Amino acid sequence: MPSYAVLLRGINVGGNRKVPMATLRELLSGMGFADVRTLLQSGNAVFTAPRSMPEKLAARVEKALEDEFGVAIRAIVLTRAHLDDVIAAHPLADVADNGSRMMALFLSADPEPAVAREFDALALDPERARMGDRVIYQWCPDGVLKAPDVATFAAKKWGVTVTGRNWNTVTKLAAMLAG
Repeated sequence: MPSYAVLLRGINVGGNRKVPMATLRELLSGMGFADVRTLLQSGNAVFTAPRSMPEKLAARVEKALEDEFGVAIRAIVLTRAHLDDVIAAHPLADVADNGSRMMALFLSADPEPAVAREFDALALDPERARMGDRVIYQWCPDGVLKAPDVATFAAKKWGVTVTGRNWNTVTKLAAMLAG
């Protein structure tokens, strides 16, 4: 069976929208997913499931989370191949020397080309942000909090869900999917 990573947006931040990882593992297992494991407390999980479109899996996870917690929590599901491609295509690897300050901002969908041209999220940080396949790479050498907020701009202007993970987390998720 193929393996997937699910990234939940905006949980367990500042005491809001609490989703215990044990509960998340139980919920995903109860949905029929196998080999469920979580990483950190920020809503990262991997699992195996029969082949399906990531968008369909994300919708199922979102529905289950809303049923369980009574709040809408957005999810982005990535295939192992997509995550491997994101890592292989890393356009800032020559300068990004600290995995905790290198961000991968995952998008729920590709933005409409005309909208992306009109509202160029990368223009907020032109030296350190690059577009990939449903991901924005952003190098934040002075820390994420001091970097331009490309994620929020892209989410608002492009009408997509955006959830960021630092490069350390991205590579750990890939290793979990591979092993």
